[in-house]
Amino acid sequence: MGSLFRSEEMCLTQLILQVEAGYSCIAELGELGLVQFRDLNVSVNNFQRRFVNEVRRCEGMERILRFLECEMQNDKIAVKHPEKSPQTPLPREMINLETSLEKLEGELQEVNRNQQTLKQNFLELTELKHLLKKTQDFFEAEANLPDEFFNEDTSSLLELRTVPSAAAAGKLGFTAGVIGRERMASFERLLWRVCRGNIYLKYSELDTSLEDPITKEEVKKNVFIIFYQGDQLKQKIKKICEGFKATVYPCPESAAERRNMAADVNTRIEDLNSVITQTESHRQRVLLEAAQNLSSWMIKVKKMKAVYHVLNLCNIDVTQQCVIAEIWCPVDDKERIKQALHRGTERSGSTIAPILTDIPTKMEPPTFNRTNKFTSGFQNIIDAYGVGNYREMNPTPYTIITFPFLFAVMFGDCGHGAVMLGFAAWMLLNEKQLLSAKTDNEIWNTFFGGRYLIFLMGIFSIYTGFIYNDCFSKSFNIFGSSWRVRPMFTNGTWNDHLLHLGIDLQLDPKVPGVFSGNPYPFGIDPIWNIAKNKLTFLNSYKMKMSVILGITQMVFGVVLGLLNHINFRRHVNIILQFVPEMIFILSLFGYLLFMVIFKWCVYNVNNSQEAPSILIHFINMFLFNYNDPTNGPLYEHQKEVQSFLVIFALIAVPWMLLIKPFVLRANHRKQQRMVSRGWGGGG
Repeated sequence: MGSLFRSEEMCLTQLILQVEAGYSCIAELGELGLVQFRDLNVSVNNFQRRFVNEVRRCEGMERILRFLECEMQNDKIAVKHPEKSPQTPLPREMINLETSLEKLEGELQEVNRNQQTLKQNFLELTELKHLLKKTQDFFEAEANLPDEFFNEDTSSLLELRTVPSAAAAGKLGFTAGVIGRERMASFERLLWRVCRGNIYLKYSELDTSLEDPITKEEVKKNVFIIFYQGDQLKQKIKKICEGFKATVYPCPESAAERRNMAADVNTRIEDLNSVITQTESHRQRVLLEAAQNLSSWMIKVKKMKAVYHVLNLCNIDVTQQCVIAEIWCPVDDKERIKQALHRGTERSGSTIAPILTDIPTKMEPPTFNRTNKFTSGFQNIIDAYGVGNYREMNPTPYTIITFPFLFAVMFGDCGHGAVMLGFAAWMLLNEKQLLSAKTDNEIWNTFFGGRYLIFLMGIFSIYTGFIYNDCFSKSFNIFGSSWRVRPMFTNGTWNDHLLHLGIDLQLDPKVPGVFSGNPYPFGIDPIWNIAKNKLTFLNSYKMKMSVILGITQMVFGVVLGLLNHINFRRHVNIILQFVPEMIFILSLFGYLLFMVIFKWCVYNVNNSQEAPSILIHFINMFLFNYNDPTNGPLYEHQKEVQSFLVIFALIAVPWMLLIKPFVLRANHRKQQRMVSRGWGGGG
């Protein structure tokens, strides 16, 4: 149980391994998770270390795996997670894994390129299909225009009645294409300005939405046809189309040629559809096959990378036969470490056993707090505030109780607490299934990691909810209220006339029978739920309770610090830190608790009107003001006691802050003189 309340006792050990067994032994130590390697190559650049090439190969495989994972996410293919974590692969297996991943990446990239090319061709053919249809509709519509449409302006410019013959004679040309719908307005405006109105533009929206083969986003486009006269206008229109990324397609002049071309395009689209379907099926098969092993591959690559990273922290002796490492490990787990090294040696096929040698050192060991699935969530809360020094008291065991309880003091609702308890109980009952169904959802992982914390918070919230008599903001009346209304009428204090006036009425506990004298058996009396001063009473009660609990926890923390000082034999810290801290906190805040409890015990219904204000007393205590006629003394000799406590607390401040730095400075100078004498004697 010692390791529960303090961090584990650690030792520095030198580890000598045969080069062939180094990889397997470090992999086994990684699976154990009980050692920390020291960097013996601090002066060597990261890019000049021995196994940097292997680390780069692992990073290359990680890149391929991220690419595969991204492709699977895009296709919404579920990745299968292994029930048991795979073993770290041997170096010779790394080559096979790397080859398989590179082959898979190359195959998938080739499929993606082919699919993108096919979809691009499909997009172009689809655009051409719609362009031919819209162009044919345009020519048919213009050929049927009434005679009244043609006046001097229109007939002289475009000669619409004889468009085919005019185009054949070289008098009139046209360009047809497709452009993004959002660019159409600017495209039309620029054409009009550059060509000075010597063109005729007709456009129509495509009825169907198209998919961009690169971004895979839906795009909306327009079909346009531009009539012009002369090569200069043709070149200008071509440049403008290129600038606006409009796709220009060849469009025959005769209706028969357009119909033949449309039929050919439809045939090609059907063929492309079948090829695209086959390509997509092949791509799905490749991804589904890879999804079965993706998670295992990721774990293997990460483990290999971690092993090579640790090997870069080690030294290789001059004979290139031994790997030398220095590790911090728990003293109690040395046998488990030796067994792991033995398994690694057997797996590598080496015949030379590893050598473990303890190294005496004055370096401060790392802090290692052993946890399990119950305590890990609470330990994470403590580590979020800071990791303690080596062999210091670990506050986690106390936090298991104090954290959920203080949460419940704030939360305090047995209904909502039951909901939390039910949710946590569901996670605990289905713990194995939920663990096996791994997910990257950060919020869910946070909730599941703190399932025991939520469970305790639910239990304590139910308890404090009953204390506050609060369930979904409603009160219980299980035992019956200790207050009675009838005696107020019997006494003559209340009557029917007062009730009909609609004014606020107050129960007087001095009247016999109004208050039974016995408190509600458990928690707050339910009658407070209908009282007008409910919030005033409950806030005062909860504030005083919070002050008591908070100051108690602070004192407890200071006492834990005393246990650290005793364990490390820091007598200076006991005298110059713990003692003044306790004097200060008890003289001020401890005295505040005394006044709260004293007032609860001394004053009752008969003398409650004479009860002084604790807050005013506490303020006057620092001001040394004892002549306040509105706030009488709480007890006899209060002035002398409070004056003594304030002065004692003020003395503790310089005692705590000023003396210790001078003592530490003197000790530091003493050590410097001893070191200088040692160097002088050695010379």
